[in-house]
Amino acid sequence: MELFGTAGIRGDAESEVTPSFALAVGRAAAADGEEFVVGRDGRETGPALAAAVEAGLESGGADVVRVGQVPTPALAFASRGRRGIMVTASHNPPADNGLKLFVDGTEYDRETERALAGRVETGADPLAWDRWGSATREAILDDYRAAVADYARDRVGDCAGVDVAVDCGNGVGGLATPQVLRELGADVLALEANVDGHFPARPSKPTPETLANLRSFVADGDCELGIGHDGDADRTVVVDGDGEVVHEDTVLAILGSFYVRTSDAADPVVVTTPNASGRIDDRVEAAGGRVERVRLGALHEGIDAAVSAGGDDTTVVFAGEPWKHVHTAFGPWIDGVTSAAVLAALVARDGLDDLRAPVAERPYRKESVDCPDGRKERAMGLLERRLPEAFPDADVDTEYGVRLTFEDGAWTLVRPSGTEPYVRVYAESDDVDALTREVVAVVEGAVADAGE
Repeated sequence: MELFGTAGIRGDAESEVTPSFALAVGRAAAADGEEFVVGRDGRETGPALAAAVEAGLESGGADVVRVGQVPTPALAFASRGRRGIMVTASHNPPADNGLKLFVDGTEYDRETERALAGRVETGADPLAWDRWGSATREAILDDYRAAVADYARDRVGDCAGVDVAVDCGNGVGGLATPQVLRELGADVLALEANVDGHFPARPSKPTPETLANLRSFVADGDCELGIGHDGDADRTVVVDGDGEVVHEDTVLAILGSFYVRTSDAADPVVVTTPNASGRIDDRVEAAGGRVERVRLGALHEGIDAAVSAGGDDTTVVFAGEPWKHVHTAFGPWIDGVTSAAVLAALVARDGLDDLRAPVAERPYRKESVDCPDGRKERAMGLLERRLPEAFPDADVDTEYGVRLTFEDGAWTLVRPSGTEPYVRVYAESDDVDALTREVVAVVEGAVADAGE
């Protein structure tokens, strides 16, 4: 049973992630632990779905701690030493909702997700009435905000003297990021910081297009930095003083190299994903660390795998994929609020231009090739042979799709989308248009042949 995508369970709240479904997931999850914290983002369907999850947990014998409306990283913070369920669809449209499960601050891994999905499919009756769990309430936001501010101050410093505009997009980031940055001494201008599950200001997913108002505001004013969040504040998009979006891989390179340079680990490792740029490897290696890659949506698994493979000397100092960052010394969860705090402190100390200067920003492209789900497996099988044949001088890695790396540092990755009927093509090269055209042509041929 395939309940989980690359980031928990998501779907339409009327037909997929319904109250009856949420109750079934809660009751199935109750077998995993004795106590769960349950939180929700600002979506209109959140209160009902949270209530259904709580009913499932309690009728399955687990105790529930209700934390109310919070960012997803705050819920993860609160799940340390216990388990947690966050009712959120992250950056999806307002009609969607979803569930994300945590244990001790870490997202459920694939094995745990599959076991839970199996129990949901089998179904379970409520326990006897006198074995049901109980519910309490707990306020966690103050503790979480204070912990983020203390962490950023200890690792980097405060944010005194820096002007920051934060576009919360009517999401729950408005409950945390402006407050943390002000605590650190930044002059903060909070945009769309009122929580509204209709997301009236802009779509929840922060992109260069949807952040147009933030970009104009920063470009026309005195802010040195702009921050854009999605609906649950696990994503962080960075805007420079000219109103331009800083490439997500440049942000990863800045953060990864910072954490390597300031680590005293014998073998500092940064975990990222196959679609991430070689600029990350360049800066991390220059700082004295190394990069390990893991499939999209599985940073937590990559952290565990890197430590297991490396032994006692290995420390994962940072993990990230586009727009999503794990500050491992703070916690094992993706945390956009902490990213905003650390980045603002770095900008206050060093300036964004100086942070970006060492990062080689080659041209980057991402293309999508139409491919029905039923053809993906055969198409990827064909591409494992055809792409190396088309580019015989490239190094080939087929662990997470097909990634080709060239002598000059250029690279391309071809992988099937886990959520849409596409094969994705990523490329980074000084002549990225030519490389992308060649790769897309091979992919289109394989997709066509996979249908025969």
